Amino acid sequence: MELLSYMRLFVEVARAKSFRKAAEALDMPNSTLSRHIAELEKVIGLRLLHRSTRKVELTEAGEVYFKRCQSIVEEARVAHESLLDVVERPSGTLRVSMPVDFATGYLAPILRDFAITYPLIGFEFDLTPRRVDLQTEPFDLAIRIGPPPTAPSTLVARQIALIPRYLYAAPSYIKQAPPLEHPNDLVRHVLCVGQGASKQRGALRTFHRGDERVDVTVESRFVMNSVGLSRSLAVTGVGIAALDSELTRDDVAMGRLRRVLPDWSLSPVQVHAITETRLLPARTRLFIDFLRTRLQELSLAAEDRRRSQLRRNRGSQNGAQDG
Repeated sequence: MELLSYMRLFVEVARAKSFRKAAEALDMPNSTLSRHIAELEKVIGLRLLHRSTRKVELTEAGEVYFKRCQSIVEEARVAHESLLDVVERPSGTLRVSMPVDFATGYLAPILRDFAITYPLIGFEFDLTPRRVDLQTEPFDLAIRIGPPPTAPSTLVARQIALIPRYLYAAPSYIKQAPPLEHPNDLVRHVLCVGQGASKQRGALRTFHRGDERVDVTVESRFVMNSVGLSRSLAVTGVGIAALDSELTRDDVAMGRLRRVLPDWSLSPVQVHAITETRLLPARTRLFIDFLRTRLQELSLAAEDRRRSQLRRNRGSQNGAQDG
């Protein structure tokens, strides 16, 4: 048991590459941590770490040992927490990194319900577009918009949602802008691209209408990594924004935004939960499953509303023609 405890301490130091940071994360004195690592090296008979005043680096033997220890320590932790699930409710602190627009636009009611369902779990949320390093930073998972990461290869991506996107603009923009009856007409319009934005102003966008597909190279004057900002720009009449119906529901109801090209949609955006390993503690696994279920329910409800609105619009158009 003592050896496993030493291995856990070594893994923390190797991840942080700092005795001080590891000691803070483990909530123990730096001197105690250093002494335990020295005892581990004595038991093994090999030096695992190069120590200097500036940083800590793994030796060749330390690299090999770290790779094996990571999985052993993780499996032991998951086994322990799984046993706790049998005798008590999941507990501990859940640390999640996620984009601010996604958190504020979608997750507040979901987080409330999850917290009510699992009252012993605490939360630490880091709302940032920064790509946190799950191998060295103390996060249980990161929620990211767009394709899954390709590096490092050890990361595990679980798709938890597909967010549909449509085009919205303010009535003031629609009134003065060129006619817009087909996606090809977008070449004469101003686009504000947020979610899943390409870093290039001119990018190929794919539009769908049933089984029909159209690829259009659209020049985007405003390119950003914030859906909230692209929505705000559209509300002010600057241009057309690619948004989803959940985030625009209030703006549409208040008349601040209207759907343009209502029969067409852009390719949906993927949402992934990224973890360092497939071996997850109960609170992380439950949180991912909870998010996936609730986001799917939101997507289905939004699609039902969209279809109902299209039927109402077509009924109004047919009534006007008959009149």
